[in-house]
Amino acid sequence: MASAPKTSGSHKVVFAALAGNLAIAVTKFAAALLTGSSAMLTEAIHSSVDTGNQGLLLLGLARANRPPSQSHPFGYGMELYFWSFVVALMIFALGGAVSVYQGVHKILRPEPIDRAWINFAVIGLSALFEGGSFVVAWREFKTLRGEVPFFRALKGSKDPSIFAVLLEDGAALLGLCLAALGVAGSVAGLAWADGAASVAIGVLLVLIAAFLANETRSLLTGEAAAPRIVEAVREALARDARVENVAEVLSMHLGPREILLGVTLDFQDQLTAGEIEDAADDFAALIRGVDPRITRVFVRSGRARAAYARAAPP
Repeated sequence: MASAPKTSGSHKVVFAALAGNLAIAVTKFAAALLTGSSAMLTEAIHSSVDTGNQGLLLLGLARANRPPSQSHPFGYGMELYFWSFVVALMIFALGGAVSVYQGVHKILRPEPIDRAWINFAVIGLSALFEGGSFVVAWREFKTLRGEVPFFRALKGSKDPSIFAVLLEDGAALLGLCLAALGVAGSVAGLAWADGAASVAIGVLLVLIAAFLANETRSLLTGEAAAPRIVEAVREALARDARVENVAEVLSMHLGPREILLGVTLDFQDQLTAGEIEDAADDFAALIRGVDPRITRVFVRSGRARAAYARAAPP
């Protein structure tokens, strides 16, 4: 039976984001009440949603780490994908949509900002905390992606607990810049600037939410392992003298660090049924050595129409 997925790096990223967003949300709400800034209230809502999102990601990580059971023989790794999809919906509905509404309301009914220096102080402090959380997520993501270009790695990442935090923190830093511009514009006499900043922040969050929803949707519906892993498995099998042809290599992510892999092989004609069964055992270990995330391996003999399932050792 496969062991539970190891997610220590993911936990570190999410805990760092949770602590930072909680402190920032409280500070921003206080500043919004004192100054009447719409952009600051939007940022406070944004940070509150982010705090709740980290809680949902931690819930997803905890549930995904449960060992396989009779009702879920392949484990619960996909729970993380479900809760990450919920996070995307939260960002869209409670972050983006509310921010746009608040901004439009403020544009139509602008109000002066009192004690703008409080807003600037909070924005600076928030940028410091958000930057710290972003650095933690960036370092973990950089370790995972290796030499792969950033956007390609982001699209190919299988761990939403990391790339969701990375995108949230990145959006938060951009949002703080927009909020600062909005406050500065209002102080300069542009009454609409604060509301416009809120709308811009909301649009940014909607775009981030759409990207996260699409990525987690793909993972929830059975996304395959990276092409390099599939090709490495195919090449390793093709080199074995007992294999005449690698007919099929199928894969699916059961979680960020769990891959189900099934292969259909045409064995050499002279092999007996017993030799084919022994080969299936050997190939399960061989495939497991290609990538440590491959936890389940199924080997099928295409010609003999006999299937041999061998779970790779944990």
